Amino acid sequence: MVIETFCVEETYQLGQRMGREAKSGEVYCLLGDLGVGKTAFTQGFADGLSITEPISSPTFTIIQEYEEGRIPFYHFDVYRISDIDEMDEIGYEDYFYGQGVCLIEWANLIEEILPEDIKVITIEKNLEKGFDYRRITVREGILL
Repeated sequence: MVIETFCVEETYQLGQRMGREAKSGEVYCLLGDLGVGKTAFTQGFADGLSITEPISSPTFTIIQEYEEGRIPFYHFDVYRISDIDEMDEIGYEDYFYGQGVCLIEWANLIEEILPEDIKVITIEKNLEKGFDYRRITVREGILL
């Protein structure tokens, strides 16, 4: 499925809809360059899970846990992972195969440890269509 958004609010709203539909045990992989709107999407996703606390990218902590929503939400940012063993150290399997929902930014960097059943969300810019334009592709399966 391909969705086009034309402002930050629409990207947020898409995340919000997907958060409302998210189920326990699901893993979402969020791909896209710096500045494409991953944070806006994630903030909407968390809102869709009924999480009210502020959401920011856990760039330096790797994972941020939110327990207050309708299901636990585990937000990963693995951009700064230098070795896949760092994921073992934080006990990634407990999150990936647990009762919450995971959203992993830069998931392509840890592809070898991702579960088989994932949802992949790719956000891309196209400046020819406008500064705030985003092409968001949502699919199930392996990363490409």
